[in-house]
Amino acid sequence: MPIRRIALTPGEPAGIGPDLVAAIAMRPSAVERVVIADEDMLLTRAAALGHELTPRPFDPAAPPRAQAAGEIAVDHIATGTTVEPGRLDPRNAAYVLETLTRAVDGCLDGRFAAMVTAPVHKAVINEAGIPFTGHTEFLGERTGGNPVMMLVAGDLRVALLTTHLPLRAVPDNITRERIEGIARTLQHDLRQRFAIEHPRILVLGLNPHAGEGGHLGTEERDVIDPALASLRAEGIDVAGPLPADTAFTPRALAGADAVLAMYHDQGLPVLKYAGFGGAVNVTLGLPIVRTSVDHGTALELAGTGRAESGSLGAALELASRLGGQG
Repeated sequence: MPIRRIALTPGEPAGIGPDLVAAIAMRPSAVERVVIADEDMLLTRAAALGHELTPRPFDPAAPPRAQAAGEIAVDHIATGTTVEPGRLDPRNAAYVLETLTRAVDGCLDGRFAAMVTAPVHKAVINEAGIPFTGHTEFLGERTGGNPVMMLVAGDLRVALLTTHLPLRAVPDNITRERIEGIARTLQHDLRQRFAIEHPRILVLGLNPHAGEGGHLGTEERDVIDPALASLRAEGIDVAGPLPADTAFTPRALAGADAVLAMYHDQGLPVLKYAGFGGAVNVTLGLPIVRTSVDHGTALELAGTGRAESGSLGAALELASRLGGQG
């Protein structure tokens, strides 16, 4: 199998992203890791944590190569101002978005097989006057894709119908068109990216007890049920709508390949309980491969050496595997 080249973006520079990237770089790698970041910032943080990195300038014209422990390629972008671990500064917001833009564009033009992202801090980007709701939405706009957020922890995969919305806005965004479109994307990528020939998808209801026949809410009866009927007519294996409080039991999950939750905090608490620190965020529905960590910037841990790199390592491993799919 040819050596692949994968872009790594450390995310918010004041957070734990640079710490995690430095820790991951201390392991040998069968893929070429290209860190898109301020090289001085990265080396300073690594040295403070006791990691000795051996950077080299990223050369897109050279063939990808495996890397020894401590070796990384760096595509340098200067931060907007000096970075202090744990202290946010809106002047670095444009830098963060430029690292993402360069990674996305590199995936689109074939320089990278995939991109792996450390967490960003949405609020400080918005404080800089830049509208930003999250990686998922940014990637969709940049690539022209229809992104679907899915987290993976071992054999458990949970995709989201809605992502970063206030809870009161969720019911208005549950439509037949959205359910059908996201279920089709989920089925397609489970087949193409994860090599699952006949995916079975469990779809959760919105309301307690999946609406209790309309007595606890009508979204299941009026919206979700008709959408699932249409999907089944297309040959897509969907079950539901299922009550969220019992859908994650071992018996319910037996034979299922993914769960489609209606909103962020319906599905992700279960998945993160099952695999926090080793789970991976995968963006489906894009023309590129993108994975990320299952946690936030953890400003209080930045620069302390206490941040765990398990999720970023798992994200890099999964990106390498998905990036090798045809």
